[in-house]
Amino acid sequence: MKKIAVLALATLFLVSCKKEEKTAVVVEEPTGLQIISDSTQVNWTAYKTTDKVGVNGKFNQIELKNTQSGDTPEAVLEGASFSIPVSSLFTNDSDRDSKLKQFFFGVLKNTEMIGGTFNFRDGKCFMTLTLNDVTKQLEVAHTFSNNKFTVNHTLNLEDFGALDAVESINKACFDLHKGPDGVSKTWSEVAISGSVLFK
Repeated sequence: MKKIAVLALATLFLVSCKKEEKTAVVVEEPTGLQIISDSTQVNWTAYKTTDKVGVNGKFNQIELKNTQSGDTPEAVLEGASFSIPVSSLFTNDSDRDSKLKQFFFGVLKNTEMIGGTFNFRDGKCFMTLTLNDVTKQLEVAHTFSNNKFTVNHTLNLEDFGALDAVESINKACFDLHKGPDGVSKTWSEVAISGSVLFK
């Protein structure tokens, strides 16, 4: 009887000292590269005068959609689409902004929004861009450094049938686009640079 009491006491002691088991909660971390929200930027440089003086601007609103999961920027951006409201144009000069919206974009067809998509193949980046109701696929230079993916390209507006818009803005800014030679000129080339940050 004494042995039974000792055994019961020992069992009670072991049960009371048993550690409480905790259920582990596993939180799955996102895998691959993630785009940092609101990090997308689009800058541009247009040119005036025969000396080809640059005029810089940007768009304050860019929507990037249809991105994928992946371990590289190319995988994340494959098939991604972008849309840019022309109303978000900004050059730090309200008078210039107004003229560009009215006398350049206002002359183009269906340019309330500028849109396009990205595709990658054979290590190259292709941007399909629609402007003035003309859609073209352009091979664009691209880099990825310090978590920043960047594309650069020089558009020729003639390829998009937009020379009427170039002439229109040159007429509206005739004196402002004169160089030392007295010739007023607006170039049809526009350099563009787009970027997005990853984490």
